[in-house]
Amino acid sequence: MADKSSSNAYWAANIRMIRIFLVIWFIVSFGFGIILRPALSGIKIGGTDLGFWFAQQGSILVFLVLIFVYAARMNKLDREHGVEE
Repeated sequence: MADKSSSNAYWAANIRMIRIFLVIWFIVSFGFGIILRPALSGIKIGGTDLGFWFAQQGSILVFLVLIFVYAARMNKLDREHGVEE
């Protein structure tokens, strides 16, 4: 990373990615698990309603998927900006 503008672009892309992933996780955990739970109560998954599933397991699974997606996207971003390990 040679110049300041490249460094700023790298960190701007990194922060934007983090914000997007946090919004996705918030929507899944708080939105589906708490706010939309009554609307999802009629849909059954694994013997329980979908809202309860999102509150108990869905948000954790989505978080784990987001970790792996973030790692893959950061590796790609690192290669694009020439800071890969």
